[in-house]
Amino acid sequence: MIEEILKHNREFVQSKAYEQYITNKYPDKKIAVVTCMDTRLIQLLPAAMGFKNGDIKIIKVAGGVISHPFGSAVRSLLVAIYELGVTEIMIIGHTDCGAQHMDSQAMIAHMKERGITETNIDMLRYCGIDVEAWLTSFDNTEEAVKESVELLRHHPLIPADVRIKGLLIDSVTGELSELV
Repeated sequence: MIEEILKHNREFVQSKAYEQYITNKYPDKKIAVVTCMDTRLIQLLPAAMGFKNGDIKIIKVAGGVISHPFGSAVRSLLVAIYELGVTEIMIIGHTDCGAQHMDSQAMIAHMKERGITETNIDMLRYCGIDVEAWLTSFDNTEEAVKESVELLRHHPLIPADVRIKGLLIDSVTGELSELV
């Protein structure tokens, strides 16, 4: 598969197909979107919102929620705010999310089936990581989005003038609902 991708890339560059995507690193709309890594949202979400290349910063994480106040998603938002001029943040969950109802015990069992040893998992616990809690997701997407919005609104490093909204997108139709 990687060979096919690289072949396509060579053709893409040679034909100068990239020219239609040229922009700079600063988001034209000054918006950062945190959303799920779900494959259905790759083109649907920007299209449903009317965004084109260069308009926004998109941060994709499993479930589309902020799972830790000082994790990589928040770090990315801080870079977007302080280095790239973002003034608005949208947390966008979606219907039929695969991360919803994630079972940490089942995931740990899958890890072991793939060769991850109990020693490795225990090492995480020894380092103070509650592996089960870290791998647990949420039962209600809307509530998870609202919790992420509240976490960001009360975050000590996010300025009060940054607008933060929570939304839910239908993963089939692209219809957006604002969560209050």
